[in-house]
Amino acid sequence: MYSREILFGLARARPGERFLYCYRPHRLWKSLADTLPSNASRRWLRGSTNPAPNADLFHALNQRVDARARRTVCTFHDLFALTGEYSSPEFRARFADQARRAAQNSDAIIAVSRFTASHVEQLLGVEASRIHVIPHGVRVAPEAAAPLEPTAREKIVLFVGAIQRRKNVARLVKAFESMPAGWRLTLAGATDGYEAAPELGAIAESPRQSDIDVLGYVSAAVLETLYSRASIFAFPSLDEGFGIPVLEAMAHGIPVITSDRSALPEAAGDAAILVDPTNVDQLAAELNRLASDENLRADLSRRGRDRALLFPWEAAVEKTWAVYQLLLAGAQ
Repeated sequence: MYSREILFGLARARPGERFLYCYRPHRLWKSLADTLPSNASRRWLRGSTNPAPNADLFHALNQRVDARARRTVCTFHDLFALTGEYSSPEFRARFADQARRAAQNSDAIIAVSRFTASHVEQLLGVEASRIHVIPHGVRVAPEAAAPLEPTAREKIVLFVGAIQRRKNVARLVKAFESMPAGWRLTLAGATDGYEAAPELGAIAESPRQSDIDVLGYVSAAVLETLYSRASIFAFPSLDEGFGIPVLEAMAHGIPVITSDRSALPEAAGDAAILVDPTNVDQLAAELNRLASDENLRADLSRRGRDRALLFPWEAAVEKTWAVYQLLLAGAQ
């Protein structure tokens, strides 16, 4: 999502500029399904060689930069692999090496939250002057401009994300077990994340197993339907570099319960209920409070939509362009 919004957003916003979209081999063929803007073209990103030798500036859209260009920008989305036991030792080592080389090879770094920026500075030794915080964006559906009546939604608690240790699904399941009969928990996301087995085991062993829907990866169309049906969005993740699912839920008018740690309070602001994600009793109490209080759900729905409107993708595009201009001015 981030790459697409930035790539196509820049081309729309700057029709007089030329953009070269560089794809690694496994992404290049998939990209052929997209019609590029008239001021953009595509090419294969050639590993360790200079990625864009004729460009004034190269922007790596995730934390990997194999070689410097004339001017290089890199976006860091998170560093959770370096801060917790949320990935295999092999992945952690590979990720750490890539992140350090990306930091060394970049003239400027875009961090998607202040939380991620602090990790880039502290864990990778990057001076603050090279780091620019530019949050992700979200699209607010036009129909979200008008409040949905609480009765128009179903008794569904929705979670969106891969099932893995970091996403804290097992504790969410335990908290859900205290909710009144008639409520369902819907989990939308891949089921093969890191150490997913214990999380899935909590579902299999739950006395409310028959009320829990494990959908696996779903299409964008199915996800839109889920957003339109759910009454509560629960996202008690243990570590997030930003928290796009929280803003997406808010953009669809769903009241949100999320974690009081990592970057999630930055994304949620005062428009969500924040809980200690390791405290099952607190999470359960807030789920039940929200389930029983239509006025609270309506209030959070309104505040959430207002919050989502503060994060248009167009703002992320303009701030990204400003970083480019800053570097290019320095080069001159």
